[in-house]
Amino acid sequence: MLETINAPGFWIAVLQIVMIDIVLSGDNAVVIALACRNLPAGQRRAGIFWGVVGAVGLRVVLTFFAVGLLGFPWLKLAGSLLLLWIGVQLLVPEDEGGPDIEPASHLFGAIRTIIVADFVMSLDNVIGVAAAAKGSAYLLAFGLIVSIPLIVWSSQLILKLMERFPAVVVLGAGLLGWVAGEMMVGDLALKGWIAEHWPQAHYLAPAAGALLVVLAGKWLERRAVAGRDITVV
Repeated sequence: MLETINAPGFWIAVLQIVMIDIVLSGDNAVVIALACRNLPAGQRRAGIFWGVVGAVGLRVVLTFFAVGLLGFPWLKLAGSLLLLWIGVQLLVPEDEGGPDIEPASHLFGAIRTIIVADFVMSLDNVIGVAAAAKGSAYLLAFGLIVSIPLIVWSSQLILKLMERFPAVVVLGAGLLGWVAGEMMVGDLALKGWIAEHWPQAHYLAPAAGALLVVLAGKWLERRAVAGRDITVV
């Protein structure tokens, strides 16, 4: 454990995981608030607590399953392409109205809604954390532990932070591109060829991934805004 903590890349990976959790946990927190908003005041905390317990349990299984899959040839390449797409989508403005989540009128319904919605919406977070952890069980556990308070208590704080400082979202999207680049060159099917023919890829691919995500995301963002302006006119 001590050797792992003292490793040069350990704390870099920790910072990557924290940033990924901050940027990608906001929607999950909003879903919890929406699902529980019609519950009686006395049941709201119970709904949030048990909903999050179930959602975190699913997230633990998903994360370790994702790490196991990333050990097979070509799957890191597929995961890196998915991460690039997630990063680009992070910069594209969402449609008005927010997530389409029906508020539940009873405790069990709220818990079920939270677990199902978190399962669907956590895939990006799971893949991002699994990629940044690079197979370290300590980093995986850390990422999961960090995500819990971010989801439960920090929904409004995260959303306000992103609204006030748009650079947080851009940095988060760029980080996903960076991690995707690292994952791509680490694929078992490509690792040997890259080491022999293009060793510089280990330094260039992460930067290229970050740049690609930010440029593509910003371009799509401008197109989306321009399309809305034309529609309004």
